[in-house]
Amino acid sequence: EDVDIPSRRVLITGATGLLGRAVFKEFNENNWNAVGCGYRRAQPRFEQINLLDSIAVHDIIHDFQPHVIVHCAAERRPDVVESQPDAASQLNVAASANLAKEAAGVGAFLIYISTDYVFDGTSPPYKETDAPNPLNLYGKTKLEGEKAVLENNEGAAVLRIPVLYGEVERLEESAVTIMFDKVQFSNKSANMDHWQQRFPTNVKDVATVCRQLAEKRMLDPSVKGTFHWSGNEQMTKYEMACAIADAFNLPSSHLRPITDCPVVGALRPRNAQLDCSKLEMLGIGQRTPFRAGIKESLWPFLVDKRWRQTVFH
Repeated sequence: EDVDIPSRRVLITGATGLLGRAVFKEFNENNWNAVGCGYRRAQPRFEQINLLDSIAVHDIIHDFQPHVIVHCAAERRPDVVESQPDAASQLNVAASANLAKEAAGVGAFLIYISTDYVFDGTSPPYKETDAPNPLNLYGKTKLEGEKAVLENNEGAAVLRIPVLYGEVERLEESAVTIMFDKVQFSNKSANMDHWQQRFPTNVKDVATVCRQLAEKRMLDPSVKGTFHWSGNEQMTKYEMACAIADAFNLPSSHLRPITDCPVVGALRPRNAQLDCSKLEMLGIGQRTPFRAGIKESLWPFLVDKRWRQTVFH
């Protein structure tokens, strides 16, 4: 019998990653014909594409003819970017420029996922019109990626977002969820950053914003340019860890707040809070409360299974 294949087509890069999986799911469950591509972890669910292979990228876009492309793939670990600058620049800048050209060639609306790290964190909150000043190479490559996208495709959108969490496959997939082991193993004290102000954001919310932006654009070609989305709960990593402990009724007295500026690794902005009023005025947005979102994300990783009974019944 006839299968109803939705006529709206979306291509998602980095569909195997934390954000990409959520974006794929969101479009797929809302009557879009979604195709995801990945590289190392692609098969069997997703198309395996090396985004640095311009012929492969051209072919999939011309074969599928997407209306929308959400570009989630990136090297997003600041310390890895510092140690492998050329590879990071290839993916974050060169591949993004090529994708923007190919999207323009088929008239697809490209959403390029960027970061709050394009700002130096000295005068928050930041509007889309504020001048970027990235402190680390990761922020610089993402800013160069933004410029490359908008130069090659004037109808594209840039969506800047902060630190993400959500349903992880491994705790280390997110800078938020990776703290869970330190929270759970309360027999040894753990130092937690209490200097950098973060706005943890659920990937489901970002995915919803991407879909709403895409659907708004289908009706209104003036929807383009730079946008900001973020959770609105300001927390340091120490405060997030305490909130995680609280969500699971776990002790937090072993967690130690460190209020000094970190000295190792890539420089981080102190507070790169994003002003999201531009999207809010378009009627776009969704925010999951941190406690609810983090509980949903982390309960499969609870070590002491007895807690599951008390937390969920």
